[in-house]
Amino acid sequence: MAKAFVFPGQGAQFVGMGKDLYESNAKANELFEKANEVLGYSITDIMFNGTDEDLKQTKVTQPAVFLHSVITALCLDDFKPDMVAGHSLGEFSALTAAGALSFEDGLRLVYARAMAMQKACEAAPSTMAAIIALPDDTIEKVCEEISKDGNVVVPANYNSPGQVVISGNVEAIKEACAKLKEAGAKRALPLAVGGAFHSPLMEMAHIELAKAIEVAPVRTPICPVYQNVD
Repeated sequence: MAKAFVFPGQGAQFVGMGKDLYESNAKANELFEKANEVLGYSITDIMFNGTDEDLKQTKVTQPAVFLHSVITALCLDDFKPDMVAGHSLGEFSALTAAGALSFEDGLRLVYARAMAMQKACEAAPSTMAAIIALPDDTIEKVCEEISKDGNVVVPANYNSPGQVVISGNVEAIKEACAKLKEAGAKRALPLAVGGAFHSPLMEMAHIELAKAIEVAPVRTPICPVYQNVD
């Protein structure tokens, strides 16, 4: 039977993430300390002892989730994937775990991504929400109706049939959630993220990250990597 490893994106963070591994596994300890060195600050202090608000900052969340994911995978005795994939940020984790990026280069790219997206987040208060049990076309129609007069809200991630994540500025997300509940959504759940990822509000981050990706050394992975976008 084929074995796939799938890596999470933002929203999977929690206080204390990776602490047990850091304290019990020598290889994990070494990699976490290497990460502190690469980043130039102690991200482990925030991951292990910070607050939910500390971890919610995009510039912290992304490297924290990346580190927890990749180090957990690399410390597994049986990490021999037939394929890997990742959701959003998790695609960088997947590429690194599969050897397409070195640990250091993967972390540097994720940090560049995080800082670029943090700037975009600070430029306009924005967020995301998961819409549960509503047809895609209904969600798309409501988003289109609200996206005017400076408001931005778009379907960002089609996670599965019956679950779509929307992304946009804070007021537009609030309005969309209310209207989508009225339209019959089972839930309209705000996500623990700091910005409108996968939306037009991230364009400035897109341009900055592209420059970092262009110079990153990419190697042949040990297995196929299934990507978010073809």
